Amino acid sequence: MKHLKGIVYRAIVAGVCLLSLSSGAEAAESIRVLLSAEVPRLDIRADGPLWVTDAKGRDQALRASVQVEAAGAWFLLNGVRMQTEQLTLHGGEQGLTLTFPRLARKPTNGTAVSSDDSGTEISVSGLVHLARKGKGFLVINRVDIEEYVKGVVPAEVSSTWHPEMLKAQAVAARTYALYQQMLSATREYDVVATVQDQVYRGKQGVDAGILRAVEDTRGLVVTYQDAPIYAAFSSTAAGLTEDAVNVWSKEYPYLKGVECPFDLMSPYYQWKSSFKIDTLEQNLRQQGFSVGTIATITPLSFSRGGRVAKLRVLHSGGELVLRGEELRKAVGYTIIPSTQFAIESIGRDVVLSGFGAGHAVGMCQWGAKELAELGYPFSTILRYYYPGTELQNMTLTKAPIPPSS
Repeated sequence: MKHLKGIVYRAIVAGVCLLSLSSGAEAAESIRVLLSAEVPRLDIRADGPLWVTDAKGRDQALRASVQVEAAGAWFLLNGVRMQTEQLTLHGGEQGLTLTFPRLARKPTNGTAVSSDDSGTEISVSGLVHLARKGKGFLVINRVDIEEYVKGVVPAEVSSTWHPEMLKAQAVAARTYALYQQMLSATREYDVVATVQDQVYRGKQGVDAGILRAVEDTRGLVVTYQDAPIYAAFSSTAAGLTEDAVNVWSKEYPYLKGVECPFDLMSPYYQWKSSFKIDTLEQNLRQQGFSVGTIATITPLSFSRGGRVAKLRVLHSGGELVLRGEELRKAVGYTIIPSTQFAIESIGRDVVLSGFGAGHAVGMCQWGAKELAELGYPFSTILRYYYPGTELQNMTLTKAPIPPSS
């Protein structure tokens, strides 16, 4: 019986792993989510037996918990060396619970991030894939795309919000994931589980309302010319939403600004913030900008929506022109919630006052909440924020064309 269970398990794992080699609709059934990068150690547990497969397909059953460590070019499993650069773990239908160490550090290059929940747990469905890289390893969750959407919606908005808004968020999250997956063939993962893409926390926060929103929209994505769109969304527009070209210097025909007078109740509608000028100098240098001691920062141009498009930074080494989003990235997205701001004063501290939160491209989450409460269905909300688009089943879509710059 134990031998039979092993054969059945290997067949299941082989079937899931084959998804990575499939194309079209089959490939879209699962997605690779980067949970964390440069992880030196990871504790993993399951409710029952835990299966581990190496890069050569050799598998073994372990007890219900295991500690994985990076050791040279290989891994240690509960202190035992495994000469492989990749491991895949599976815990059955109940999934796996991962605990990241507090010493996991965040890379500063903005490409792959360690978990914001260092030292805490995340419970996930599907497989967990570990790949040695640098001094640690990548932690990638290969999960059914609908299970992934269930983990995104409550991490992005409150599960207590109107059901039609939750449906709109589910469709946007699924669309974004499919878009990224179709363009990520050369990468080791499709999306990152943070604001770099969209926040994903596994099974955390999944309740009956979330399950209903995902199930009621199962398979639906937003399309433009039959391809999934880059379904950008952010918290609070506080005015017009923004043309993507003004934020990312990339042209998307369906990411055009629309009026959004619906988010007045957002706690982020108006804000005030400050940061140290020497922190800005240091962070700009880390990001490759040549900058001396900063004397002044002045808005240079504004978008149609009234957001700071470019700033002139005068410093001891000359002049630097930054995009508004580059300033947000350098200082911190939570410190400068949006580029719709005015500079109140500059000294050792820079004081800003502003409106809105996020890049304001695509769907405004607080605006969508209000529209849902006014009686609009999720389909109308999505078509409003993504002009010229349609809803389709993801199995009928074709690959998107990358945007023009």
